[in-house]
Amino acid sequence: MARYSIAFKPSVRNDLRDVPKADVERILHRVGALADDPRPRDREKLSQQERYRVRQGDHPIVCEVKDAQVLVWVVRVGHRRDVYRR
Repeated sequence: MARYSIAFKPSVRNDLRDVPKADVERILHRVGALADDPRPRDREKLSQQERYRVRQGDHPIVCEVKDAQVLVWVVRVGHRRDVYRR
């Protein structure tokens, strides 16, 4: 399988500002692992969307996998109490 590129929605930078630095390192490590395996076993498809959730501790990583572009688009990161709110 090809190695996927990782891209972040610009708002993810703001999302990560509220996360403790130790957790940010673990989150970024987990996002990096998505390049090799964009659909890990512990992923969960979000209802009525073409997005997936991968958890790193209390912080879900919401992403879209775009196979045509070989890209993982990270849409949202944050604490589980906040990430699904609009």
